[in-house]
Amino acid sequence: MFVFLVRRIVGSIPVIFGVALVVFVLFNIVGGDPALQMVGKHATAQQIADIRREYGLDQPLFVQFFNYLKEILTFEFGRSYATRQKISDMILNGIGPSLSLAVPAFLVTTVLAVSIGLVVSYFRGKLIDRATVLLCVVGISIPSLGYILFGQYILAYKMNLFPISGFDYSWSGRIEYLVLPAIVWILLSVGYDVRFYRTALLEETSQDYVRTARAKGLSEPRIFFKHVLKNSMVPIVTNVILEIPLLILGAFLLESFFGIPGIGSITIDAIHNSDLPVIKAMATMTSLLYIFGNIMTDVVYTLVDPRVKLK
Repeated sequence: MFVFLVRRIVGSIPVIFGVALVVFVLFNIVGGDPALQMVGKHATAQQIADIRREYGLDQPLFVQFFNYLKEILTFEFGRSYATRQKISDMILNGIGPSLSLAVPAFLVTTVLAVSIGLVVSYFRGKLIDRATVLLCVVGISIPSLGYILFGQYILAYKMNLFPISGFDYSWSGRIEYLVLPAIVWILLSVGYDVRFYRTALLEETSQDYVRTARAKGLSEPRIFFKHVLKNSMVPIVTNVILEIPLLILGAFLLESFFGIPGIGSITIDAIHNSDLPVIKAMATMTSLLYIFGNIMTDVVYTLVDPRVKLK
């Protein structure tokens, strides 16, 4: 296990380098002059020169890229153009609110989707299966903004069940502000996840070992809950782990519309303000989290499926 992890981490270094190169080219070359975007079109030449000197934009591109690689290694991404705060402090301050929303909503969504997927695959082809699939398709077809506006207008404004937006940093006070966005998160995610898990479970039911178990007289519930679910864990684990970056970055629209000061809200504000250092830091974090998620997926495979060997 240790040797495998070391090999995967070493093997991911070229990928990280490639991602860093692409992000640097997009934000520092293709996107135009960052200093000019920061100060605006009507800035004087002296103001532009001061900004370039302050943020190191007057140095050669290879020096800027080397400094960017150091930022990735140290997780010190400089300061925001808009707020002049350290980006690392902004990220640390935003992780708490993001995880407060994402972790409970993600856990409920996963448990609910796996449970529903297991039930409808067990009753495949019957009315409950067809009705669930139809509801999932309808739910997926509704845009995210539709759920958000319905929740804020009907549930929060008209029925006064929840606050429309806002956030309280105390642990007891934040709950009332997180319930509505968590419900919206679940409604947005559960349809896709149920269809994915249902498909994964149904693929296992066509395997030879299922027919053998039925021929031996095992009951359908035992076959599904003991054998099919266990052997379907590889695609389920893959889907779950690859969604982990969303837990850190939060839901962009949800945090923005519900006034939650998390990572997603910080990113949306940075996009509105053309705050390139923050956007670049978030793009880098997303890439690193997905690379880490892929490594962890391979490791967890061996825990859920003994047929998978680390080599």
